[in-house]
Amino acid sequence: MKKVKISMVNQILIAVILGIIFAFVLPNVSVHLKIIGDIFLKLMQMSIPLLVLGQIIQAVGSIKPDELSNLGIKTIITFLSSSLLAAAFGVIIGVLFKPGIGIQLTKATGKVIKFKSISLNNTVLNFFTSNIFASLTKGTIIQIIVFAIFFGIGLSRFMVKRPQSKLLSLIIDFNDVVIQLVTCVMFFAPIGIFALIASTISNLGIKIIIPLIKYLLSYGFATFAYLLIWIAVISLFLKVNPIKLITNMSEMSIMALATTSSAITLPIEMKEAKNSLGLKDRITNLVLPLGMSLNSNGSAMHMAITVITIAQLYNINFSFDKILYLIIMSTFVSLANAVVPGAGLVSLAIIVPQMGLPIESIAIFAGVEWFVGMLRTILNVNSDVYSALIVGKSVNAIDYEVFNK
Repeated sequence: MKKVKISMVNQILIAVILGIIFAFVLPNVSVHLKIIGDIFLKLMQMSIPLLVLGQIIQAVGSIKPDELSNLGIKTIITFLSSSLLAAAFGVIIGVLFKPGIGIQLTKATGKVIKFKSISLNNTVLNFFTSNIFASLTKGTIIQIIVFAIFFGIGLSRFMVKRPQSKLLSLIIDFNDVVIQLVTCVMFFAPIGIFALIASTISNLGIKIIIPLIKYLLSYGFATFAYLLIWIAVISLFLKVNPIKLITNMSEMSIMALATTSSAITLPIEMKEAKNSLGLKDRITNLVLPLGMSLNSNGSAMHMAITVITIAQLYNINFSFDKILYLIIMSTFVSLANAVVPGAGLVSLAIIVPQMGLPIESIAIFAGVEWFVGMLRTILNVNSDVYSALIVGKSVNAIDYEVFNK
């Protein structure tokens, strides 16, 4: 008989359901499963600094210096602006809709978490490191990201002078090894998530489900509201019919929702950008592949709204400087979104501890990862195309006859 392969997302979903059932049937046993979940979280955390460092160095280092010309600069500014705004929008929706309000969680010690605020000057200063090895040891992600961006720029310039060098290939190979390591750890994700969910539900009961539903509805509203804002901006900027814009992008949007993968959607995205939206090859071939690594509006929004929800669950109020830090962190961490199973959980494992929140809280969101993945991917994919249209319009690289046919 042919073996039926169950996707990682479905495995995690099954693990969540079984964990909930197990918690109610054997609550006294479920409490003791937490150590298994904690081991899984530590295994996932151990490779995160290397994952972030390598992915960003590769993404930035692969850009040729001549691409960082007028066109490249416009592209990167558009990417950065849209991701920052997406993260900020996620924070706003989280604050307005308050999906985490209604239940108060505590750490294992039983004490409510207290957050110590820091000044805006110190927040900015903490983006930079005087010792990258110390940052790697402490797992200070924001400092690792800033270092990786500078290293990537240096690598890009070095490869022009020494095109025969194998350094970039070596870094790419190193990243592949790290991704394989993360993939191996994620193989045990269903077991780890089962243990975390069972122990969490046995402590909290079914009441944890209510904020989870509120979170999913809030995130869904935020995604489609942000897409509508994008559509309005593009329609006004390009002076095109918004319905025509939506229609011309329908195939890639459906593919993004169905596959929850930006990488799988990219070929259809590029074809539709050229044949339906009228984008010239030089824009399509540069902006869209770059966008898959450097422009993840959906991921930035996902991390921002999820962190706000977790903070509400633990009754933590972030100060303005901490919210600003969250927005920047969400944008930067979205650069390091690796194409691995359960990438949403990996991203949360990066940012949640950096915000002073307990990492075990991400297990609560594992059960809705498939739905979140759909929303995250359609915003990632569509925002790449919207960014390409803005850049294309600025350099007269859109064929309106193709767009309106």
